[in-house]
Amino acid sequence: MASCLLTKSKFFISHNQNISKKLPLVQNNKSPFPHHHTPLSQFPKHVNHNHSSNNINVLYRYFGSFYVPKRLHSTTSLDQLPDEAPSQQVLDFPGGKVNFTPKLTFVSGSTDERVRCYRVLDDNGQLLSNIDSLNISKELAVKMYTDMLTLEVMDTIFYEAQRQGRISFYATTTGEEAINIASAAALDNDDSVFPQYREPGVLLWRGFTIQEFANQLLGNKYDYGKGRQMPIHYGSKKLNYFTVASTVASQIPHAVGAAYSMKMEKKGSCAITYFGDGGTSEGDFHAALNFAAVLEVPVIFFCRNNGWAISTPVHEQFRSDGVVVKGKAYGIPSIRVDGNDALAIYNAVSEARKMAIKDNTPVLIEALTYRAGHHTTSDDSTRYRPVDEIKWWRGDQNPIKRYRKWIEGKGWWTAEADSKHQSSIRKQLAQAIQVAEKIEKPPVADMFTDVYDIPSKNLTEQEAILRKTVKKHGQEYPSDVPL
Repeated sequence: MASCLLTKSKFFISHNQNISKKLPLVQNNKSPFPHHHTPLSQFPKHVNHNHSSNNINVLYRYFGSFYVPKRLHSTTSLDQLPDEAPSQQVLDFPGGKVNFTPKLTFVSGSTDERVRCYRVLDDNGQLLSNIDSLNISKELAVKMYTDMLTLEVMDTIFYEAQRQGRISFYATTTGEEAINIASAAALDNDDSVFPQYREPGVLLWRGFTIQEFANQLLGNKYDYGKGRQMPIHYGSKKLNYFTVASTVASQIPHAVGAAYSMKMEKKGSCAITYFGDGGTSEGDFHAALNFAAVLEVPVIFFCRNNGWAISTPVHEQFRSDGVVVKGKAYGIPSIRVDGNDALAIYNAVSEARKMAIKDNTPVLIEALTYRAGHHTTSDDSTRYRPVDEIKWWRGDQNPIKRYRKWIEGKGWWTAEADSKHQSSIRKQLAQAIQVAEKIEKPPVADMFTDVYDIPSKNLTEQEAILRKTVKKHGQEYPSDVPL
């Protein structure tokens, strides 16, 4: 087989040599590919500087800079080859023609020039462009803010409830509220969400109630997971939000499979999967990106790069420039976004969704943010990172404060409205927790259902043994679990 391919390659080389003598070659200053990449020198010099007057054009340039044509071999012709080597111009290799060069050059692994970060609002909540390209309505803008504020208050109250021993476990989204709410606002409810465990704001946006959150955290009989999942492992079939799994990155290939189904059924919707920077070190991430690119499916890969994979900082995890560069390796349009800028997130996800559905293409978004809270209630992040660093991100870079300055500047929000909303949410949360605590737990039988239509013999035996054990050692088991 190898000798056969080699013979075929030699034939094409020889054949192209003869053709090249008859065809004019292009000048060296022209790209050998029709879809050449935008040079980094053409990008905005810094995220804090003014961009183009049209944010949409800037956004297209960010996506386009990482775009790799789907079918290089179908668009590259012999008359586009550089006048560099008079012989052996091209190798017609499976997958596309490959140009030759006499220069011994390795693809650079340098990260000296980092990929720029798309941004709309500066640190003071001011637009970087004179044109508000989003044309976002007052109603949508205010709902985005109130949901971000609700998520912040919800995290505070539930975290305190865990510290009081009323909830066994919890993880906050502190510092990542914009990623949650702004991305959700840019999606359609028919789009399927495959979350990690730091995206409850997506559920909140779609209509998941505070009482439903409390039911899951307390694991009562109204919990949709029937008490079989850890707290914060939410799920809702009605809201197209697949149940959270603790295993890192396992949801990423699932999202690709769902997107492939959507493509086959021509649903006009997409899948989105959220994951952290640590998840990109898992094989599931790489397999999923290649799977999605080859099958050309409408899926958005949303990486929440918050600087820390539990206690491992990104500089110890990556040699490359973060996550955004990994998309290019798989031929996927990619963009890096300021994760603490709600408008930038909304804009990027809106455009990514259009691209995914219209072009049947996966899109990778890397949102740079910071986990301003502990990894979970089982973690003390002050043991592996400076307290001053945490305070700086909680203060100067707080996404809610930045967005609030923008809507206040538009005359859409006031300090009085802010205080009133926080007070209302606190009361709702206190009541929801009290109600959830009084509801009985799911029955023991629910531990053995929802797997088989007819329970298998070994499951029936296990249930009988468990019931017998609970009756014999009742003092060792919760009294509020119905047998």
